[in-house]
Amino acid sequence: MSAPSRIFRASRLTKGNHLFPAEVEITPTSVTLRKRRLIGKHEESIHIAHIASIEIDTHIFFADVMIESSGGENPAVCYGHTKGDAVAMKQLIQEYQSGYYKKAT
Repeated sequence: MSAPSRIFRASRLTKGNHLFPAEVEITPTSVTLRKRRLIGKHEESIHIAHIASIEIDTHIFFADVMIESSGGENPAVCYGHTKGDAVAMKQLIQEYQSGYYKKAT
């Protein structure tokens, strides 16, 4: 039985999230950032093995999370999450990475 996915939604009170808050879905195999728009959506997915680093930039009330891939492209940036959610995202990704590499060896 595989671990369930978890979805983190950004606050509507933050930049770019007023109408359609961004979502980050973390599964045991990938991290997907969804930014909905009035027409369509932008979706970016990174395999759990290709995540090189996770950076949390905290502000007064909210935090931004930058997820950088090992490919060296621009990081996936999600604005406006609570500080607790930002830390939980980082811990969950690291946990899934550990499980992935334990299973691979």
